[in-house]
Amino acid sequence: MPYARVEVECYSGHRANERPLAFTFEGRRWEVVEIIDRWYEGGLRPARPALDYFKVRTAEGRVFLLRYHSLFDAWAVRVSPKSAH
Repeated sequence: MPYARVEVECYSGHRANERPLAFTFEGRRWEVVEIIDRWYEGGLRPARPALDYFKVRTAEGRVFLLRYHSLFDAWAVRVSPKSAH
């Protein structure tokens, strides 16, 4: 499933966009209540810019995968399979 660009509200502590708090997708605002997992990819070579991934659970119990692309300062979302609820 491809990623769709989304607007994300973030907590910014010692760095910008440290973790997502909420995001807008499918015409509504989804509040993040749990970060299930997070990992990083790339960033060591110019051809592979840094990507931050966050597997999150919303207040409604839905699970989403959020990706932050630091080069473009852009967030995207990919819905986890319904079986992952």
